[in-house]
Amino acid sequence: MVKLKHILIALIAVGLCLFAVLYLSPSEEKKVRKQFDLLSEYVSKDSNENAIAMANKMQKLGSLFGDSCELKIAVELLSGTYTREEIASYAARARARFSKVSLGFHDLEVTFPENGVAKVTLTARLTGQTRAGEQMRETRELECLLEKKEKKWRLNRIEVIEVLRK
Repeated sequence: MVKLKHILIALIAVGLCLFAVLYLSPSEEKKVRKQFDLLSEYVSKDSNENAIAMANKMQKLGSLFGDSCELKIAVELLSGTYTREEIASYAARARARFSKVSLGFHDLEVTFPENGVAKVTLTARLTGQTRAGEQMRETRELECLLEKKEKKWRLNRIEVIEVLRK
């Protein structure tokens, strides 16, 4: 009877551990989605943000990208391959033009075409107010590729998908 009791307790403990590992640990899709949550957080800016907070966000922003990231956009001048340091630097300069800016991602569709690669199709919405008081609202469809290196998902390609042309 005592042995049966110990075996049942051990089985319950093993079952609880398996449940915790399988259901409570984040899936790869959740980890990929988290990268976009972080990107949104680091790009967004409040009117009362100080220089130290901005520098901290830009340093963290760079960590979301691979060693290089390819940007494909209809404007040839902006298309190219950038290092994570260049991305952080350009983002800091762009944010400096705004008193407020917010980046949101919607309708994320995450697929894994091969092991260690995630393809995400999404809608990005950038809103803000320039230092001159002008309002800005931009919405774009994006296709992003992320690679998993050193157990972290990092952006290595962002392509703007042309939905409608005037």
